[in-house]
Amino acid sequence: MYTQHKITPDEHQKWFERADIESGKHLLIYEMATVPIGFVNFTQTGDGGIAEWGFYLSPGAPKGIGRKLGRAALQYAFGELRFHKVCGQALKENEKSIGLHLALGFLQEGVQREHHFDGIHYHDVVCFGLLSREWLAANRSNE
Repeated sequence: MYTQHKITPDEHQKWFERADIESGKHLLIYEMATVPIGFVNFTQTGDGGIAEWGFYLSPGAPKGIGRKLGRAALQYAFGELRFHKVCGQALKENEKSIGLHLALGFLQEGVQREHHFDGIHYHDVVCFGLLSREWLAANRSNE
């Protein structure tokens, strides 16, 4: 979300090597018909089952894949990992990410004003949270 340059394969590899051994980090690949099309990571932020998430889609991902990826990832987070809360962030200008968080049931919890500096401009960061009980209630009613 904050990286402004094209990430090199070497940078990816070094990041993965660090992330792979980090306690409390869960790295997930989202596939369609065995083709990797997205990535999700959850990072526990301390005790109590609270985690931050980040997600990325392949550049050519079909429309609507973000919601499918998000639903699958959150089902895993609240079902398998048994998190209490998942937190997310989006730059204020990223209307797609904000819309996706809201569509998945996240509530906006605040805005960190001018929280990110990209080297030229400051950007507001929108903060979201989704509790396990909110996710389970919303998805029970959809069954």
